[in-house]
Amino acid sequence: MPTKHYHWVALSNTTLGMLLATVNSSIVIISLPAIFRGIHLDPLEPGNVSYLLWILMGYMLVSAVLVVTLGRLGDLFGRVRMYNAGFAVFTIGTLVLALDPFQGGGGALWLIAWRVFQGIGGAMLMANSAAILTDAFPSHRRGMAMGVNQVAGIAGSFLGLVAGGLLSEVNWRLVFFVSAPIGIAGTIWAYVSLKDTGRRNPGARIDWLGNATFAIGLTALLAGVTYGIQPYGGHSMGWTNPWVLAGVIGGAAVLVVFCIIETKVPSPMFHLDLFRIRAFAAGNGAGLLTAISRGGMQFMLIIWLQGIWLPLRGYEYEDTPLWAGIYLLPLTVGFLVAGPLSGYLSDRYGARVFSSGGLLLAACSFLGLLLIPTDFPYWAFALLIFLNGAGSGLFAAPNSAAIMNSVPANQRGVASGMTATFTNAGMVLSIGVFFSMMIAGLANTLPNTLTNGLTQHGVRPDVANQIGHLPPVGTLFAAFLGYNPIESLLAPTGSLNEISAADRDTLTGHSYFPDLISGPFHHGLVIVFGLAIGITLLAVVASLLRGGKYVHEEKDAEQRKAVTVGES
Repeated sequence: MPTKHYHWVALSNTTLGMLLATVNSSIVIISLPAIFRGIHLDPLEPGNVSYLLWILMGYMLVSAVLVVTLGRLGDLFGRVRMYNAGFAVFTIGTLVLALDPFQGGGGALWLIAWRVFQGIGGAMLMANSAAILTDAFPSHRRGMAMGVNQVAGIAGSFLGLVAGGLLSEVNWRLVFFVSAPIGIAGTIWAYVSLKDTGRRNPGARIDWLGNATFAIGLTALLAGVTYGIQPYGGHSMGWTNPWVLAGVIGGAAVLVVFCIIETKVPSPMFHLDLFRIRAFAAGNGAGLLTAISRGGMQFMLIIWLQGIWLPLRGYEYEDTPLWAGIYLLPLTVGFLVAGPLSGYLSDRYGARVFSSGGLLLAACSFLGLLLIPTDFPYWAFALLIFLNGAGSGLFAAPNSAAIMNSVPANQRGVASGMTATFTNAGMVLSIGVFFSMMIAGLANTLPNTLTNGLTQHGVRPDVANQIGHLPPVGTLFAAFLGYNPIESLLAPTGSLNEISAADRDTLTGHSYFPDLISGPFHHGLVIVFGLAIGITLLAVVASLLRGGKYVHEEKDAEQRKAVTVGES
């Protein structure tokens, strides 16, 4: 039987699991240049863009697809059992990733495959950690527990940026090896200390047809969105690609079929009747919209810092990943300050005020980021991302606690999985939407800017025009990875040998590329952050619709008390 201090054991272990999962995700983002150099693969070659995208997004896609199923299995067979297995799977994946024996495309495929395997473990952790906390903590303390848990998750995502920048300077394999000791210790601790305290439905059957249609539909939809940002048929993006259209439209159609199936089967994997609970439906709606508005922001900020702001201040391109992580720390601090506090206060006063107010603060910070110049004073940037982090912290813990409080105890695993699905799917959709908007903005202004800039420094007009009209996704990923692509673009043409030494030094120096793309990038940024503001305001409306404080057990107790009084 669990001890009276068991809830602290559950909180500390699930917090470690969230920290491990999120550190691992962001540490890969910031270390991609070193990883690609380590496996001797140029990520900016057109044929290698797919490798880059799948290393980035494969983990998130698999987690989004499987998290509901694994939450449902936790309800059936034990949430702790599924969570412990997730810790072990995640740790094995981390070790195998670090031992990649291949080079080039083979090395990239190894990383993609084992990132997918690792995503299965991550889905087990995410699907069941919130349910374990909900089982362990009384309703009046769940907000605090969710706050601590989610602060660790968000803090991990930014600690990973700093750790990745440091470790990748030594050896790219350390990026994966660093998580192994934590994973091994956490796995052993989880198997020894965690106990299943929740209610199960052991007699229920697995909804195989629902699982299959959900996995097929969501995979096709998110994969279509992923490939939509790649060039196709002379276009800057792939939204006219028949396979992309088939994935997006066909995936959405299969998800409609899935919803119909879930209304017919006796033991559905996705409990659509939970959406009749106002707090559950509004909280998940707000969570999905927030994930979409916030998910791509991290990538935009990394591009902004690594591709423009840091090089303009003389930082070497090889050093920009580390410094981008350091300069983004105010975002983490904002979340660390607001997250636990809002979780604690929401236990007493409900989620609506804190969640909705946090989203309004985040929308205002997006507006501020849209208004500051591309070459900003750092104090203004730091203040705005601090406010964005604080807004996210005010929203996250109360929203999660309100969702989990609103559902029956025997459906907490599937509810946790459903919530994680909305968050993960929103993150993947966000990257597709934000990158598409940014590429569209760049496509309007970058070709002429790049062509004119190259010709002014002695590059032949035909070569400058050819380079200027390359798909802008390559330039965007160059900025994201902290590369200066001008030299690699000009070298095959022989133009570097045809121009003066002064022009050659200018084109391949620190400031030319960031100066060149700063105008087109800001044009795209206006589109991206304008969309983020609109989506965040929609999330505010959804959050306000959640109603007052609602706890399912208390509702049941009130109903039982009323029945008892009536019978007496």
